Amino acid sequence: MTTATVDDDLSIMFAALADPTRRAILTRLATGEATVSELAEPFSLTQQAISKHLKVLERAGLISRSKAAQSRPCRLEPRTFDAAAEWIDHHRQIWHDRYDRLDAHLATLRSDRKEQAE
Repeated sequence: MTTATVDDDLSIMFAALADPTRRAILTRLATGEATVSELAEPFSLTQQAISKHLKVLERAGLISRSKAAQSRPCRLEPRTFDAAAEWIDHHRQIWHDRYDRLDAHLATLRSDRKEQAE
């Protein structure tokens, strides 16, 4: 998989995660499979609107839908989150390293100023 593909996949995933309704759906699916009607219950949205959210989540690879009978239950696909978690962890480490270098540089500047003042 190329970097561009990963970036595109991440863009699709982060766009899907940007919506609070979709995040709430994912939170619900973290407790187990659910049908569209079960997922629609806590929202003041139609099943059709929930279905549209599910299509976005499915396109992003965050959920899958089985074809068991007519209900087509949805389930969370936790492995898909690994790419996002790795990207976040990588960038978190970069910024931690930068802040550590900045802290060291500022400490040096403070020490130099203190020495000059004495």
